[in-house]
Amino acid sequence: MGRRKVKIIENLKIFEIGGKGKGVGEASDGRLVFVPHTAPGDLVDVRITKKRKKFFEAVPLRFYEYSGWRTEPFCPHYDICGGCQLQHISYDKQLEVKANEVLNNLRRIGGVEWERSEPIVASPQTEHYRNKMEYAFTDSRWLTAQQIRSGENFDRRGLGFHVPGHWDKILDVEFCALQAEPGNRIRNALRDFAKENSLEFYSPRERKGLLRQLTLRITRSGQIMVLVHFFRHDKKDIALVMNFLKENFPEITSLLYVINPKPNDTIYDLDVELWAGEPYIFETLGELQFRIKPKSFFQTNSYQTENLYRLVKRYAAVEPGQIVYDLYSGTGSISLFIADRAAKVVGIETLPQAVEDARFNAQFNRIDNVEFIAGDAKDLFSGELIREHGKPDVLIMDPPREGLHERVVMQILKLLPKRIVYVSCNSATQARDLARMKNFYEIRLVRPVDMFPHTYHVENIAVLERKTSSDA
Repeated sequence: MGRRKVKIIENLKIFEIGGKGKGVGEASDGRLVFVPHTAPGDLVDVRITKKRKKFFEAVPLRFYEYSGWRTEPFCPHYDICGGCQLQHISYDKQLEVKANEVLNNLRRIGGVEWERSEPIVASPQTEHYRNKMEYAFTDSRWLTAQQIRSGENFDRRGLGFHVPGHWDKILDVEFCALQAEPGNRIRNALRDFAKENSLEFYSPRERKGLLRQLTLRITRSGQIMVLVHFFRHDKKDIALVMNFLKENFPEITSLLYVINPKPNDTIYDLDVELWAGEPYIFETLGELQFRIKPKSFFQTNSYQTENLYRLVKRYAAVEPGQIVYDLYSGTGSISLFIADRAAKVVGIETLPQAVEDARFNAQFNRIDNVEFIAGDAKDLFSGELIREHGKPDVLIMDPPREGLHERVVMQILKLLPKRIVYVSCNSATQARDLARMKNFYEIRLVRPVDMFPHTYHVENIAVLERKTSSDA
């Protein structure tokens, strides 16, 4: 059987940044070509990797002209890692791309209009901004084409990130600029110690090994949580690893481990064991403190989260005596942030662990006018709950990427709260939801917020006001 012919497109001009941060060009037949690591103004030869009816996906081969948007990536793993898709573009242009994506999605997908949009909020930090990082151990780390061609025998054990498009391939990481030190030092020291002591690294294909994952959380005040994920229970080797971390990194605030023999990496249904220190750390937002446990969800960019919540509080414009509902309330951070303005705040959250954290955070911060309820908003945000706690004057929502369930939208349109502040990490599903409500609500304001510099991800705040009877 002959080899498949490699399709090359020469002299492709990139004219914009499209989905998932990929540059976009147009082939001679009119189909769009999506190319990672390119920017508007690049002139490049590309190799087609996927061919579809309406578009191609490709990788760059040779550049003839470079975009004025470009900047030198600061990460040595940038071209393989895939985590920071826009690192080759200056930060001001990243912000422009993200803001345009939000506004275009609202127009094209939602067909909605708004009174005004305010400039995208830049992150106060573009490096060392993540308070949480997750790494995977592997016994068959990713090799570059150059390494493979060399014929050299490489140590395939590694600790790092999944290579895009390869669930079983891990890029061994020496340096990552997304989290403050001692994140890199802890990761590299643990990997080297494991090699020196011939500890087994996990094989995702064969599902065997000892060391599976590493989770690091570092707060702005310097509190550190280290969670080591083991695939099997080996008392001697687990003690070896945990004591190494305890003795060599005394600054660790919370040192924990978990045994995960499951096919997937989730630990929400597993018991986490404390080895040393406290079973939690604290992060501060504004004047509030929030407890973070190993299974807690917490926004990963604490610097920008504080700005986001201040905006939510301002736009919610809660008046004395008003009742606020916070759907998808997580660990209660938004609810507690705005509680001083409200008569009562009711938070609804699916995960029982998050509700437990939220209740603790309320008590710890001495806030007594909030109530957190465990359950799905599509089931709970209805008659019985409303009769018990009252109709919402203000509604705040920060749903997962899939957006609002249809039943939640129906209940909103039945209750018609005066004001809605809708925070979204996916402006496409947000646009769909806003379209469902546009006959009853005016969109007063749209404000993108950059929570994840150098990635294509962007949050958006939409502020809705109920129409008067004459407007509807």
